[in-house]
Amino acid sequence: MKSMKPLNKSVAALILGGGAVGAFLGADVLRNQWAGAQQATEQQRSQAEDLATVFRDIGKKVEPSVVKIEVRKTVKAPSGVPLPDDMLRRFFPNGPQGNGPQGNGPQGQDDNNNGDDQGDQGGGSFEQVGTGSGVVMEVNGRTGYILTNNHVAGGASEMTVYLADGRKIEDGKLVGADPKTDLAVVQIQADDLQAAKWGDSSTLQQGDWIMAFGAPFGYVGSMTHGIVSALNRNRVGILGQQGYEDFIQVDAPINPGNSGGPLVNLHGEVVGINTAIASRSGGFQGIGFAIPVNEAKWIYNQLKEHHKVTRGWLGVGIKDVTEDPEVAKAVGFTQPNGVLVEQLIAESPANGKLEVYDVITAINGKPVRNVTELRNLIAEQAPGTDIQMTVFRNAKEQQVTIKLGTQPENLLASENRMVTPPGQGNHRTAETLGMRLATPTQDLTEKFGLPENAHGAVVTSVQPRSAADHAGLQPGDVITQVDRKPAGSAEEVSNLISKHSGKTPILLYVESGANGGHIVAIEPKK
Repeated sequence: MKSMKPLNKSVAALILGGGAVGAFLGADVLRNQWAGAQQATEQQRSQAEDLATVFRDIGKKVEPSVVKIEVRKTVKAPSGVPLPDDMLRRFFPNGPQGNGPQGNGPQGQDDNNNGDDQGDQGGGSFEQVGTGSGVVMEVNGRTGYILTNNHVAGGASEMTVYLADGRKIEDGKLVGADPKTDLAVVQIQADDLQAAKWGDSSTLQQGDWIMAFGAPFGYVGSMTHGIVSALNRNRVGILGQQGYEDFIQVDAPINPGNSGGPLVNLHGEVVGINTAIASRSGGFQGIGFAIPVNEAKWIYNQLKEHHKVTRGWLGVGIKDVTEDPEVAKAVGFTQPNGVLVEQLIAESPANGKLEVYDVITAINGKPVRNVTELRNLIAEQAPGTDIQMTVFRNAKEQQVTIKLGTQPENLLASENRMVTPPGQGNHRTAETLGMRLATPTQDLTEKFGLPENAHGAVVTSVQPRSAADHAGLQPGDVITQVDRKPAGSAEEVSNLISKHSGKTPILLYVESGANGGHIVAIEPKK
């Protein structure tokens, strides 16, 4: 066997030195990575500093306009009668007895808490003390005008305003308040007041940075930040049936005392008024609501000039077509957006112009997608204004001109003056749809609380999981039309149901104490 020749010394040195060469190369790589990491960290730090600078600038710009408002109210509450809902929201975030939320917020929870009750919950009158926030939006000489919430300033017997610089102003005066939007305007007299800048809430998008200012727990000048979580939140239940809800939802922390403070954008412009939180505990839990400033500005101008808000009025009961696609299908409407007319109020501007089963799709050429948009557009028109409505009626679009009236103070009372609309296969009966009918009698009138002149067919029972049950019919409902044809008795309603072709949903016009007059579409089983 031949012996191996020793390696060349230079080659051996090269091989043995490979580890050292590799070590030197690895060190270079590590140094480069370290330098790159330092550079990235500096860039990130610089970006964070830039954002912090923006926040600091916004704080300096907005804070001088933010105020804390302390109010005293005399409340009349007979023994055993609960306080109004807005009082519960402000002073009892967990309910007056500490047994859980008592408001109308999501899932029965509520929001809007600004202070602590100081009064006696017994009978008679007593005084409540609470704190909220506001923002100076206009200065004229020594006179400043503050925009805040109605539930903060409305009905105040005394009002003290604290400025961000520590000054205390004892004689704040309520200029006007609007419960339907939960907004109010307060006037103060002081030197060197600074007004915030109006923004444009229509430019907001989901994900935009926003900052919330106010006096949570009395700490005036507090600032939090977050993003726009959602837009156009309506039917939240904060303002009741007559309220106008079209909230900006935010995740910026809003706590008791923040109500009435400004929500601002990255330019330091006011884009909303902080109004409520959805909370199980009474404290912030990630969902806050603000009134868009475009709505607030219109209300502000009305309150400042007239001390009240006057709105245009149609006089209809309406709902989104998306709420009941079967009804939309039955009237032949195939578009995704629109507003269905279900009621007409007696002696209202709409009576004689619009018809039940109409679908409103535009006002003055501007499309309306839902009830919220329609109500807001009508409310912002001056009474006496002529508007042109585009409606879908009898399978085609039509133009209807209506002169608006003045919205009554109590809309619910007006809606009681409902007008019953004039009327215009397979063998089916009421029983096959899952309901029993009877012609109104004195006994049924008393049992279900029906009007004395009720006519049509009273629903006396509904079978669970039946077509009638799925359509939302309930005992005590009165059916006055079938497929737009009037019916004055249970027999007539049954006959009209039996004559339905079965090709489309059956349209019923139903009157009930809970929902008023409304349209119901029943999809009969094939």
